[in-house]
Amino acid sequence: MNRIIIVAIAGFLSIALVSCGKNKRFDVNTDSEKIEVKIKRFDRDLVKLDTSALDVEIQKLYEQYPEFMPVYVSDILGVNPNDTVEVRKLIYEFLSDTAFQSVNRKTLETFNDVSAMEQSISTSYSYIRHYFPEIKLPEVYFFVSGFNRSIMLNDNFVGIGTDLYLGSDYAKYTEFSYQYLTYNMRPESVSPDIISALLFKSFPFDCKEERLLDNMLYRGKVMYLLSVVMPDEKPNDLMGYSKRQWEWSRKYEKEIWETIVDQKDLFSTDVMLIRKYLNDAPFTTPVSKESPGRLGTWVGWQIVRSYMDNNKNVSLTDLMKDNNYQQIFDKSGYMP
Repeated sequence: MNRIIIVAIAGFLSIALVSCGKNKRFDVNTDSEKIEVKIKRFDRDLVKLDTSALDVEIQKLYEQYPEFMPVYVSDILGVNPNDTVEVRKLIYEFLSDTAFQSVNRKTLETFNDVSAMEQSISTSYSYIRHYFPEIKLPEVYFFVSGFNRSIMLNDNFVGIGTDLYLGSDYAKYTEFSYQYLTYNMRPESVSPDIISALLFKSFPFDCKEERLLDNMLYRGKVMYLLSVVMPDEKPNDLMGYSKRQWEWSRKYEKEIWETIVDQKDLFSTDVMLIRKYLNDAPFTTPVSKESPGRLGTWVGWQIVRSYMDNNKNVSLTDLMKDNNYQQIFDKSGYMP
């Protein structure tokens, strides 16, 4: 009997975890409005260059990736794309380095099949095009960076450094990264990172006030939109939380809110305090050492979700254009 109860509770928690991220109100028939995304595998083509004929091979890369290659050279290699001697030297050193040869092999193995990621990004792009046709949807590139960069983004493309998404247990990450950051250095984070980067770029923070509340709700709006355009992703994955971190936040939501209010942090303009609530960290310092980091964003998401649930006439366009965060908060009816 006890085992049945435990299994039933576990099943309920699993359903709750998934369902609280769904936004069926904004469902889109992606079959009829499908945008097909094909990831451009610059990472694979770079790693497989023939170093015995590198000058010719590099020229081929410039021809195959006329827009991406110069940006990669300048931003990742840190040299002038026209400096052919230096470009050749750095690429040769990178491809010949035994440590990075191991990393590059692991990258090709981990991202051998990217069809699920292409499907996820295609769905998100279809949603974005449906609701925000004015947003230019960038091409998607994968690249290897020597652990130098996870994302490159401009108006025309978004690039993902695949060597920084090899799995949270990848041993080499412990050599240069804090443990609390490695959880999201996994393939499952690639699609959410691409779409969230695009949304944050498309909807920059625009508010005369710099209170914690304003920052929380701005990020909450983006997270809410992210949950709409990535309907098949679990909310904890969108947030970059483990299941344990998500469940802790849900369990102590009332206490988290009371702490923020009681400490009079909500309307604070203290930049350092705001960073403690929003930035990556082992935990959210003003709340609890047992808490996950970035609780300010998580609470902001819950407030915006409450606002949208209680104001059915508000469209996604209305939400993203509205920078009156005090009014959003007042109309949210948020009561954890």
